Amino acid sequence: MFGFGKKKTAPENANGAGRELNAPLIELRDIYKIYRMGDEEIHASDGVSLKIRKGEFVAIVGKSGSGKSTLMNIIGALDVPTRGQYLINGQDVSHMSDDELAEIRNKTIGFIFQQYNLLPRDNLLGNVELPLLYAGIAPEERKARAMASLERVGLADKWMNHPSQLSGGQQQRVSIARALAGDPSLILADEPTGALDSRTSREVLGFLQKLNEEGNTIVMITHDNSIAVQAKRVVRVMDGKITFDGTSAEYAALLEDESTRVKTAETGEIAC
Repeated sequence: MFGFGKKKTAPENANGAGRELNAPLIELRDIYKIYRMGDEEIHASDGVSLKIRKGEFVAIVGKSGSGKSTLMNIIGALDVPTRGQYLINGQDVSHMSDDELAEIRNKTIGFIFQQYNLLPRDNLLGNVELPLLYAGIAPEERKARAMASLERVGLADKWMNHPSQLSGGQQQRVSIARALAGDPSLILADEPTGALDSRTSREVLGFLQKLNEEGNTIVMITHDNSIAVQAKRVVRVMDGKITFDGTSAEYAALLEDESTRVKTAETGEIAC
């Protein structure tokens, strides 16, 4: 159903040498995000440090109120930390202006949202072209790149359709095409399967995995452990802190261990 392109390779530097493939694409250094409610301080992020390297597929998982959405906003350059450093490709964006952050988002990050965020009055081509328009891409190139993105998600033949004429899964595929159109360094997916049924969720996750195999760096935000383990690496957030950071296999084993301990405790209580 989906078409895939060539694997991404490390861009070359001025000397023509390929950059370090495992260099951090994004790096959080002792990040705090503090809100005040009267005399009380709420630490939505509480000293978070995290490195995500080029080519990784990372799930950030946590319950509502855990701080995962705060991390997503900072990683996506939608917000800035109260203190600490956030680097993208080695560039500190922690204290950039709104206009500077908007440029970073447009040129560096492709967003995939739970609710798709498609413009109902535009056809699919217009929706996918939108970030390229903001980036100042010429009309002919814009159209060609948007059509190529729709082709990758299997919807090129529906480019004239409007979002209301598509299923939920198809709308999410348009959202993915829009994220890919600008060839971003990072794909940031916020609960990408949250509005989909289980079959379509598997299809979208499979597509994200294929994109990662091509060399795309993906950070996926989710509250669902069963979704998180589909990534290669899982970062669990609780009370604004990272409480786990490891492979998906290690996280699955942790979940199994936690489930066993809960069942054992419940059995013990019943026996008493």
